[in-house]
Amino acid sequence: MDALMTLAADPAVWAALGALIAMEVVLGIDNLIFISILTNKLPEHQRSKGRRIGIALALILRLGLLSTVAFIVTLTAPVFSIFGQAFSWRDIILIAGGLFLVWKATKEIHHKVDPNPDSVLAEGGTRAVTLSFGSAIFQILLLDLVFSIDSIITAVGMTEHVPVMVIAVVFAVLVMLLAADPLARFIDRNPTIVMLALGFLLMIGATLIAEGFGVHVPKGYIYAAMAFSALIEALNMLSRKAAR
Repeated sequence: MDALMTLAADPAVWAALGALIAMEVVLGIDNLIFISILTNKLPEHQRSKGRRIGIALALILRLGLLSTVAFIVTLTAPVFSIFGQAFSWRDIILIAGGLFLVWKATKEIHHKVDPNPDSVLAEGGTRAVTLSFGSAIFQILLLDLVFSIDSIITAVGMTEHVPVMVIAVVFAVLVMLLAADPLARFIDRNPTIVMLALGFLLMIGATLIAEGFGVHVPKGYIYAAMAFSALIEALNMLSRKAAR
């Protein structure tokens, strides 16, 4: 308790907490976009449940990883090198996660551009379910793991105080939980937003691969590009609405 009071009295800790919360919320956007797109492929009555489970898994993984911070830090140590390029376990995880994200986004884009009529429409003309609940949760778990490791390593780089990390992670996950259903419904109602979100996932996947190969891509550039694209799409939506 005394240690917590000492931390609370330190202005630098509050500054680190604010910066870390902002960073964790921004990193959580990537995770939430993937969860929203994936759960929208489930039956209507399972979507909200799938999103809650996916976000709960993200929280459990992050808190579990925080309890092994000493081990997480070792993931950045090189384990082998190829042609002079050293790779750590973190790099391998980021590359694998990035490849999975690029594959998944590319597959979804192909499905949107050239859909199979038999898989799009079920009996009665309604949209068919193209993903099982178990498969959705498994894919969410895989990406949760990648994003969680990246999130915790980022947190460790910003502060050495585990309680500060825990508060920031819990706050970010609560924001994800509150935003999950509205974001998923908005994406589902607007087909062009789905394509834009898939484009974001492609960019995020490519960024993870680049980071895994040691190419640092400033996150500010990525999110600025995403914000600009979202602004243009919002203007397009307003234009289409005004033309009706």
